[in-house]
Amino acid sequence: MKYLLLATAALTSTLAFAAEPSFDMKRVSEDIRVMSADDFQGRAPATVGETKTVEFLIDRMQAAGLEPGGSIGPDGKRGWTQDVPLRMSDIVGKPTLSLTYGGKTHSLTQAKDIAVRAALTGQDHVSIKAAPLLFVGYGIKAPERGWDDFKGQDVRGKILVVLINDPDFEGPEGKFGGKAMTYYGRWTYKYEEAARLGAAGVIIVHETEPASYGWATVASSNPNTMFDIVRADPTTAHTPFESWIQRDLAVDLFKASGLDFEKLRAEARKESFQPVPLKATLSADYQVKTQIITSKNVMGRLTGTTYPDETIVYSGHWDHIGVGEPDANGDSIFNGALDNASGIASLLELGRAFKAAGPTQRSVLFLAVTAEEKGLLGSTYYASNPVYPLAKTVGVINMDGTIGPGPAKDFTISGTAKLGLLDMLIEEGGKVGRTYTPDPRVEAGGFFRSDHFPLAKVGVPAISFGGGMDLVNGGVAAGKAWRDAYIKDKYHQPDDEWSPDWNLEGARLDMSLLYTLGRRLADGREWPNWSPDSEFRAARDLSAAERK
Repeated sequence: MKYLLLATAALTSTLAFAAEPSFDMKRVSEDIRVMSADDFQGRAPATVGETKTVEFLIDRMQAAGLEPGGSIGPDGKRGWTQDVPLRMSDIVGKPTLSLTYGGKTHSLTQAKDIAVRAALTGQDHVSIKAAPLLFVGYGIKAPERGWDDFKGQDVRGKILVVLINDPDFEGPEGKFGGKAMTYYGRWTYKYEEAARLGAAGVIIVHETEPASYGWATVASSNPNTMFDIVRADPTTAHTPFESWIQRDLAVDLFKASGLDFEKLRAEARKESFQPVPLKATLSADYQVKTQIITSKNVMGRLTGTTYPDETIVYSGHWDHIGVGEPDANGDSIFNGALDNASGIASLLELGRAFKAAGPTQRSVLFLAVTAEEKGLLGSTYYASNPVYPLAKTVGVINMDGTIGPGPAKDFTISGTAKLGLLDMLIEEGGKVGRTYTPDPRVEAGGFFRSDHFPLAKVGVPAISFGGGMDLVNGGVAAGKAWRDAYIKDKYHQPDDEWSPDWNLEGARLDMSLLYTLGRRLADGREWPNWSPDSEFRAARDLSAAERK
C-alpha cells in the first residue's frame, strides 16, 4: 500500500528529470579526511572544532554554488547559519562517587564502574548524600499502553535504577510491539520520566545487547561535555544525577540486597511489576561548570524555479564528541570520520550534484545540524524554529554514517516507520536493482537516534538512510561482520578515523539513489505522508490543510 498524497494525477514516471550527475568520490574522501583530522579536535560544539567545521562547511557550500540558506540577519539578507542556543555543562575535575551496600562503602571510578553525565539542571554543584536506591524496572509510565513501572511510588529524593530498552526486547511480544524499540526504551526517555516524577537521579544498568553498544561507548561519551537546548525550567527534563553502571556492578548490588538481578529483570517484563527498594545508597559530590553558548546549524540552499516555498531537505550532523579521556593507545581525539564526517561529505557532494544538474522546481536545502551527539539538539531546535515552513517541507532525507565496506545489493532506513517517502525510495531502488531490507536492528531504536526524528515528531515525512548489509562481495555475513566490528572497536571511540583504503563504491551508489529520490521530489508535485496508523500522521494532515 502507498501512502502518498498526490497533488496531480500525473504519473511521476512521466516527469522529465535532469540527467544524473557523477560523484567525485576522491573529493568526498578528502572532505572526510579534513573534517576528521586531529586539528578539528573531534568537532564538538562550542570548541575550536566547531569554528573550523562551520568555516569549512560554508567554504565548501559557496564553492559548490549553493546559496546561503540560514536565518535572515539584521541586514535583511540570509546568512549561512542558524543560531542554536544551548546549555553546556562539564564536570570539574574527578567526581567523588560511591555506593554503600553490604555494610561497606564502595568508591566508584568515573568511566570504569560508572559513567556520570554533567548536570544539565543549571546547578554548579551536585551533592548527594546517602540517597536511597529504588529499582523501577524499565522506568516506564505509558498510560496509553496500560503500563506503569512506578505504581504510585513517591520517588522524590531517590536514585532510580532502571533497565535499558523496553519490556518486549527479550520477548514475547507484549504491549510494546515486539523487539523493535519504542521511545520508552531510549535512555533519553528514562531521564525525562525520572525528572517529571521528581527523582534525585537515575542509574541505567548497561547491557550490550539491549543498549546496542558496548560499555566503551558509554564510558567515552558520558563523561564528556553535555549539552541541552535552553529550557525555561531544565529540571522538567533532567535530574541532577544521570548515569550508567556496569552490569556486573548491578548484579553485586542486587545480591547484597538479597535480590536476584536476573529474576527481577524477568519480573520487570510484566505489567504487574512492583518497584523494589535496594539496600543501598549513593553519594556523589562534584562541581559543574555550566554556561549558555550558541552553536550553529549550517545551511546551503538551491531555490526552486516554480515552487520556491516548497522545500526538500537533505540533512546530517556535523558534530562529534570532541576530546575525551585517552584510550588504551593514548588517543583522546574522537575524530568521527564515519560518524558523521562521511554523512556531511555526502551532503556536500549532493549539493554539488544538484547545482551541476540544473534548476529544480522546488527548493532543496542542505542542512548540517549541530549537537546530534548531545541528544539531536540541532535538529530539535530547527524543528521548533524552522527557517522554512514545516507545512511546506516535502520530506527529509537524513544521512548518518555513509561509508560502508563496499557496494550492497540492498539498503535500509533506521526503524520500521511506514511512510510514502520510503515507498518512493523503494521504487527508485528497484529501478537500479536494489532491494529494501527492513532495519535488522530495530531493537537498537535507530529511529529515535538520528536527526530525522525531531522533524518526524512534528509531522514531516523523514527517513534516515542506511546502506545495506547484503554486500556484493561477501553477502550478509560480510556486512554484519563489518558492522559488528565497527560498533565494537570504533563507534564513539577515538579509532573512528579516516582511511585512504576505504571502498567508496557503496557510498557512491547510495548517493546516486538518494539523489534520484530527491530529484524526483524536487521536480514533482508529490506530497509524501505517513501511514494512516502512524503517530505522526495527524500533524502531517494538519499541515496539508495549511498548504491549501
